[in-house]
Amino acid sequence: MSPFIGRLDDLGVDGMKLIREIRTIYDNYEMLDTEILAASIRSVDHVKQAALIGADVATIPPAVLKSLVKHALTDKGLEQFLADWGKTIL
Repeated sequence: MSPFIGRLDDLGVDGMKLIREIRTIYDNYEMLDTEILAASIRSVDHVKQAALIGADVATIPPAVLKSLVKHALTDKGLEQFLADWGKTIL
């Protein structure tokens, strides 16, 4: 099953609600051996929601993937760590 989340959202349909409903249905009927692929992901929130709901796979564009690891506090912490590391004597 591969609901296109972003495209559904464009039509005014809650794509994440559909993922949640599909997950519930598949969990109710263990005999259905199918994975849920959250497609047309458009935001970090889509990724988070798909993971929380239990989608098995997600297609994530490069810009969103980069946004997952980019955060001002992480960048500042990494910068400070590297500066501190540079001051150590090896």
